[in-house]
Amino acid sequence: YYLHNYKVFGKITILGEFLAISAVSMCLMFIIVDLGQPMRAFNVVIHPTPNSMLFWDMIVLNGYLFLNVVVGWSVLEAERNGVAPPKWVKPLIYISIPWAFGIHTVTAYLYCGLPGRHFWLTAILAPRFLASAFAAGPAMIILLALIMRRFTSFDAGKEAIQGIARIVTYALIANVFFFACEVFVAMYSNIPGHLVHLKYLFFGLHGHGVLVPWMWTSLALMLLAIVLLLIPATRRNEAFLAFSCIILFIGIWIDKGLGMISGGFIPSPLHHVNEYVPTVPEIIISIGVYAAGFLILTVLYKIAITVKQEVSGQA
Repeated sequence: YYLHNYKVFGKITILGEFLAISAVSMCLMFIIVDLGQPMRAFNVVIHPTPNSMLFWDMIVLNGYLFLNVVVGWSVLEAERNGVAPPKWVKPLIYISIPWAFGIHTVTAYLYCGLPGRHFWLTAILAPRFLASAFAAGPAMIILLALIMRRFTSFDAGKEAIQGIARIVTYALIANVFFFACEVFVAMYSNIPGHLVHLKYLFFGLHGHGVLVPWMWTSLALMLLAIVLLLIPATRRNEAFLAFSCIILFIGIWIDKGLGMISGGFIPSPLHHVNEYVPTVPEIIISIGVYAAGFLILTVLYKIAITVKQEVSGQA
């Protein structure tokens, strides 16, 4: 919208910016959880290590959070006051666009920079992260826009929703294609370090296969979503569109959250199979982080809808 002045996305842009704020906030909370103690996060600031990818990950995540808070709030405030956004906002908008690519790229580099884990040691991991982000993120925006149309007076517009649906379709196809490239390289070249992880994820290994049904479910959901989104009739039907967005979001979450992370650890570099099952405290903490993210999202969307209702009432 900002870069190409595509007016159709005008009403829905603020939803994407506020969704980014809640999503990045959850990312930072999960990093603090992974570090074990909140105080350890300050070591990144007190003792910066530019040779560490975690250092750059903290920079891009905090930077993108700052950019979206400033840009989103400034644009919304200008809309409420009936004036144009300040001129200093536009450079921040242009900076935030490549920065959005940076957060997913640096996150991928955290994994593909580890030579001891062959499953992650691939240059296509960053494009896979970007493709899945451009599929899952807009899919969530579509779902939120449909929910707000149902329960509030805010309507993002059918043309805007359909435009985002096309973006989701292309990104999801790219995500599945990139994964298919990984499978081809591993299987055709018969690279043991890569092949063994795929065998574990989709067929099991040495009698262990807790993730096998999850991975086939993920693949089936993404392929079904592609079919539904490619057919114009089902894509334009908002019931099918919502269903497609839900199943592709679940499929990508399984693929990235369970398959890619756990699959990189199993088997270990010593070829031991130690399957991972989350403990009750880990599940509770994860639910707490998701709850905090949805709370932030709810508050921000409530503010945005209220402002837009005020503006439309004044008009």
